[in-house]
Amino acid sequence: MSEHYEMLNAHLKNFAPLTDKDLDAASSLWKPRKIKKGDFFNMQHMVCNDLGLVVKGIFRIYYSDPDTTEEKNMYFFSENQFIVSFRSFITRQACHYFIQAMEDAELIYISYRDLTSLYETHPNWARFGRLLAELFFTYSQSRTEELLFVSHEKRYISLLNEHPDIVNRIPAYHISSYLGITNPSLSRIRKRLGRGV
Repeated sequence: MSEHYEMLNAHLKNFAPLTDKDLDAASSLWKPRKIKKGDFFNMQHMVCNDLGLVVKGIFRIYYSDPDTTEEKNMYFFSENQFIVSFRSFITRQACHYFIQAMEDAELIYISYRDLTSLYETHPNWARFGRLLAELFFTYSQSRTEELLFVSHEKRYISLLNEHPDIVNRIPAYHISSYLGITNPSLSRIRKRLGRGV
């Protein structure tokens, strides 16, 4: 797992102004975890207790309608991205969504308790927390604005820019759900963009 921690430290240093001393203080608090395809990082109606960094795999955050049981994909997270239900994580209230592995996945995670302890004892980790909050606020705001102002085609292009190989890794109906369109509509978009069906 040593290469995973090297990746973690490189990502953390790139994300926030963390020194080697800051990273050393946290090194024993980050734990490796494997999640099999179809299993969950966090469940609906449960408090999200961990912040993860995806080492390998794709996760989806989705909402399951209690009346229709229809699943609606909200976000995807893949390699080198932090993964968390952030509102639940910081408020300690139950999560509205599921976070599910779409492939056999690996991540490195830290608990809420350990991370907040770092915030209190290390100023640079407190800055990390602020940057993390800004990141997830940006995710949320961007998603809302996309749904309001951006065409399905541009949303699809944006998805490919963020996750370039996602179409080869997950079923098309998950992408359709994320875009809020049907599979035939997605096929038409792909044909117009010359990316195949």
